[in-house]
Amino acid sequence: MSGFFQKLKRHPQLYPPPPGPPPTSQSPPEWTAAAEPSHDWGLKNEASESDCEAAEIFCERYPIDAPKFLDSRVVDQIETEQAAAWQVEVPTSSGRFRGGVRNARDGIKISSSDDCGDVCLLSNLPIVAGYYSKHGQYGVYYEITVDRMDPEAVVAIGSSCKPYPPWRLPGWNRLSAGLHLDDMRKFFEDPNGGRDYTGTRGYLQSLQAGDTFGFGYEFSSGNIFFTRNGGRLPNAFIGKYLPARHGETGSDVHAAIGVSGRTEVRVNFGVEPFFWKEANMPQWRVERHVGRLGGPSNAEDELPAYDAPPPA
Repeated sequence: MSGFFQKLKRHPQLYPPPPGPPPTSQSPPEWTAAAEPSHDWGLKNEASESDCEAAEIFCERYPIDAPKFLDSRVVDQIETEQAAAWQVEVPTSSGRFRGGVRNARDGIKISSSDDCGDVCLLSNLPIVAGYYSKHGQYGVYYEITVDRMDPEAVVAIGSSCKPYPPWRLPGWNRLSAGLHLDDMRKFFEDPNGGRDYTGTRGYLQSLQAGDTFGFGYEFSSGNIFFTRNGGRLPNAFIGKYLPARHGETGSDVHAAIGVSGRTEVRVNFGVEPFFWKEANMPQWRVERHVGRLGGPSNAEDELPAYDAPPPA
């Protein structure tokens, strides 16, 4: 463990988080568009027009899922396994994924081959859950480490609500955010070329094998931010996934990892220490939010379990 934290010290944090607990204002910040203009075309890779149109039809046909109570067995699993309860689902409906996903207690590994098309892989459990308490928590966070991304390949890290068109990378369609590591542009509901991630001081250039990127979400502000090798970058998007926009309880938001072409990616929901050191605090742990009932007097209680009917 000491070697890991020595490694962390070699990656200074660029943008420290605000001190203290999140603000307690009754009025969440208003949603605002990103300051940077959206490009019409991707810098390196571009999806086909037919894929874009099919995604629009998909979103019209399948509305966003309402937030859900977790099955009691899942709540028990989170209590027992902690962050290891989060896995990455293998997409089956698009038929474009060429590769494999290894979900194991010691970590998650995604690999894709040269002929893998654009694919979005989602977490099995939400990282932001509409029916569960955010009391005492700063937000949620997870990381990916890119061991391989060939020159014509793409890896993306972000978030999405279900259902999401599985042939679309994170950030391209509704209620989805993404940082695309081929051109280092950020996306939120942006089917075009994305936006430049300004204010990063050149920190998002020349991807190296073994680089670790993180996705963070702040409950109090709805801010989405990313990290690289333990350094926090400026807020990418402001006021997203707030209950004021999506109903009283908010949405269930899942981790979203995009791949295309030959890639090798490791995913960490907290089984291993995070490179961004602040996320190792309990207030950023996903298992301390999802599946728990909150409030000043019962912040550690689990939500009353929902028992699913036995299979027929």
